[in-house]
Amino acid sequence: MSKVSFHHIHKQYPGEKRVAVKDFHLEIEDGEFLVLVGPSGCGKSTLLRMLAGLEDITEGNIYIGDRIVNYISSKDRNIAMVFQNYALYPHMTVYENIAFSLRLSKLHKAEIHERVNRAAKVLDIESQLHKLPKQMSGGQRQRVALGRAIVREPEVFLMDEPLSNLDAKLRIQMREEIGKLYRRLRTTTVYVTHDQVEAMTMGTRIVAMKDGVIQQVAKPEEIYRRPANLFVAGFIGSPQMNFIEGTVRIRDGISYFETRKHTLRIPDEQSAVLRSYGAVGRPVILGIRSENLLYRHEDLAKPELQMNRFESVIEIKELLGSDTYLYTDNKEQRIVIRVDPNARFEEGERIVIGVDMNRALFFDKNSEALLC
Repeated sequence: MSKVSFHHIHKQYPGEKRVAVKDFHLEIEDGEFLVLVGPSGCGKSTLLRMLAGLEDITEGNIYIGDRIVNYISSKDRNIAMVFQNYALYPHMTVYENIAFSLRLSKLHKAEIHERVNRAAKVLDIESQLHKLPKQMSGGQRQRVALGRAIVREPEVFLMDEPLSNLDAKLRIQMREEIGKLYRRLRTTTVYVTHDQVEAMTMGTRIVAMKDGVIQQVAKPEEIYRRPANLFVAGFIGSPQMNFIEGTVRIRDGISYFETRKHTLRIPDEQSAVLRSYGAVGRPVILGIRSENLLYRHEDLAKPELQMNRFESVIEIKELLGSDTYLYTDNKEQRIVIRVDPNARFEEGERIVIGVDMNRALFFDKNSEALLC
């Protein structure tokens, strides 16, 4: 296992004005499972390929352990990569696919046999070693690809959207398998995905990226609860965080968040922070997650909710089994609220929604940065 360090990495492809990766600087600790997440074209796969030695670096240095690996060939970096398309040799059996890199390294036959069988046992594919890839399901083939990486006993695992070709059920299953594998091996892992659910459930830390630039680096719970800016707040979490535009006003020493149609009282602690940022009188954006909106009569009856509520019309009712989401319109914007699946609401119905202002976040409208 090894630490991985990116020191001010830039990547610009010849003939292109757009910079693919801009001043990427990050330390990945030994044994960490780091997830790079972001929309297509944000630079996450380019970073992984530079770490793997499959792309040249325009500026900066990449370290694996204490070695600068910029000019070290991919095969000499002691890394193993798992691709989204499995990249298995169709004419080789599972055993031969897993053993291939070990044979190239000229390991003794007995050592190869031991490593292949050990990896197959870990991945529960011992009974599949005689098969060709075409005789296996997508999930089994992805396990073979993981087995081929495991047997190399690398310093670093690199995974480039390895679950994107699987159906929903298999993705969940393979997510669990990779999690178990990581907990067993504790090998430094860099995992690329555009799926924020994968990022939240698998990573010990998440790097959210946009346009080649780091937006936030944090543990999953922190990036969910305290997103650094509007982009991260909107990208992480399903459904997306609700955003409401308004202005901070003070009347009789009390702070309020005002829109064209609604007024919500801001708690004193948040008010103090907003005042310190000079946000009074300036446009801000209130962010609130669907689970922090209230609808039950007993919640709406609380004194603090008498002002912090509004009516909305249910446009779409989305049933997801354990949860139900109501997509509503309050005459200013669409608001999504999570309700109990047994709650009796219908499309076209009016609903009173309370805002738990202690859970609300405030973002500067111009810089889009989190204020409090």
